[in-house]
Amino acid sequence: MTLGNCGKSFAARSQTEYHCLICKILMGVAMRQTLATTKMSSRGQVVIPEPIRDRLSLKAGSQFVVIGQDDLVMLKVIAQPTLGEYAGLKRRLRRQARAARLKPKDVSEAIARVRGRR
Repeated sequence: MTLGNCGKSFAARSQTEYHCLICKILMGVAMRQTLATTKMSSRGQVVIPEPIRDRLSLKAGSQFVVIGQDDLVMLKVIAQPTLGEYAGLKRRLRRQARAARLKPKDVSEAIARVRGRR
């Protein structure tokens, strides 16, 4: 798989490939006319411009994963799973718990250890 016009393989994952991927993303964003600029406040807050908020249906309280590398900052929306996705995850976890022969007590003890109670 190649990225942009660089002709480089994605498997190599060098800085050049990442640069090409970022260029491709930015070109796609610019083509959809959602490219905008913003500033960071003295408190570290960044306003997402209204056209982008509208296009992505972002509301107050929307949560993001923030990824920073070199001079790049990316925000990825954390979307709540649908009921169907949640049900599928629940089924998969139950199967794994049965295969590992976990009992409810094992889970409670593991949670208590993580929370520092034991």
